[in-house]
Order: sequence, then C-alpha cells, then structure tokens
Amino acid sequence: MKIGIAFFPTPNTLAPTDFAVACEERGFESIWFPDHSHIPASYASNWPGGGRVPKWYLESMDQFVALGAAAAVTKKIKLATGICLIIQRDPIHLAREISTIDHLSNGRIIFGIGGGWNAEEMENHGTDFKSRFRRMREQIAVMKAIWTQDQAEFHGEFYDFDPIIHDMKPVQKPHPPIVIGGGFPHAAARAIEYCDGWIPILGSDLANLQVISDFRQMARDAGRDPDSLSITTFGLDRSFRGADAYFESDDEIKRFRDAGVDRINFQLQAEGRDAMLRLLDEAARYVPIAAE
Repeated sequence: MKIGIAFFPTPNTLAPTDFAVACEERGFESIWFPDHSHIPASYASNWPGGGRVPKWYLESMDQFVALGAAAAVTKKIKLATGICLIIQRDPIHLAREISTIDHLSNGRIIFGIGGGWNAEEMENHGTDFKSRFRRMREQIAVMKAIWTQDQAEFHGEFYDFDPIIHDMKPVQKPHPPIVIGGGFPHAAARAIEYCDGWIPILGSDLANLQVISDFRQMARDAGRDPDSLSITTFGLDRSFRGADAYFESDDEIKRFRDAGVDRINFQLQAEGRDAMLRLLDEAARYVPIAAE
C-alpha cells in the first residue's frame, strides 16, 4: 500500500514546488492538489467536512499550474488532481491540460475526478447540479476519444462536434489513470463503468472498510476485474489534523492494507513552511508501515 498527500497550495504555506520536493524526499508515492475555481460568498450547499469551508479553500492556487510547477522539480512522485471538478470545465481543453502535465512529468499524472458538492459554484459555471453526473460521463467519453483517436468526434446530450485533430496525446497509454471520488454505491458504479479506480469516502469508522469487498464484488458482477481498479482513501473527518489523527495504532493502517486499499491519502494543511514540514515528517513514518 502507498501513501499520498493531499494539500491545498496557497500563498501562506509551502510553495507547490517546495511541497512536491519535500514529499518526494520523504518517500510519498503521490501528491494531490484540489480544484475550486471560487467559493460563492453565500451558499446553502453542505461542505462534506461540516460547517463552512476553511480559508485555504478560498486561497488555493490553480490546480494545473501548481501541478505543472511540481512536475518541473520532481522525478518520481506521481502528480494527481485531487479531485478535478471536470463538470465545471470544457473537456476538449481539459484533455490538452491533462496531456500537457503528463508530458511535463514524463507520465506521472493521475486524473482524479469528482462531481463536487457546491451547487452554487457549479451554477456560476453554467453547470446544472442535478445533471452533473450525466455530463461527467460524457466528458470522460469525449476525453478518451480525444486521447485515443486521430480524429475524434462526439455526438451526445451535452457535447456535439464533428471530427477534430487534437494531437497532444498523453504519455501514458491509452490515457492516464482516471479515479473517481464519492460514496457507495453510486460513485463506485461510476468507477466500474468508466474509470480506473475509486476514491471512497470511508471516514474514521473502520467498519466502513466492508464497502471495499462490496465494491470488488460489484466489479465482478459488472464483468470487470476488481484488481484492475485501484482504491484510494481520503479520511474526510480526520483531515487537516496531522497524520497521527488518522490512526490510533500502526495496526490500524494495516487493516486498510489488508482490506484491499491501494493508497491512503493524508489530507494535511498548515500555515507556514516549518509547520507544514513537521506534518510531513509525522506522516512519513507511515510510509514503511504501509509498504510492509
């Protein structure tokens, strides 16, 4: 099992370049940058973390610019969108962005996607909250066509275009791994239908690990090899508190591994360089434990 770090790059903490180098030096497998174009000043949508969003949501840097900067200063660590709100983006342009990062990193991008939670943010982009998952399915189909065909065309509910030439293909073939975040069973079903992995919302209750076996059986029932689908966890209700807030003992992390989790992402955040480096040092002690 591998350990990744999810992090909001802002002007008040480590620069994304320094963060990426620090994570690579400590042996983390991947870094994950989030995606929010803005947060409406007034919104009724419920943030999954409870209450109002932390201020780093309001200060976060552009996801793809930050990942491109990280690619330039690292050699091995994987670079992930964690997650990309593709339902607020144009898929033709997004296909080029993902391919570009894949080239800048020599094939290290992981394309994490999600349907989001902030309806008001989506509405400001012209996206209808209720139809966002139908849109997402089409967007992934559009991008796969662009990545794999010499002249892609698409005719669907949301996107309709005749053959186009888009020769900026990704390094990874047929395309970078696509992993989708969300709960069981709906996001799990989407992962099986058109993605390469699932990011379940497990929280802190280890009893929730049962959903991993349920997901694997769902994949078998759909005719997909469950071993071909990665499982990455985010612990939302333990986020931002430091790595030791995730596990009460070393044996606990091993239960994630034994349940079939491929990657655990610590979601860490602190203001100031020294404070953030301390959090990374704390989290790094779990790297060899997860790899056992």
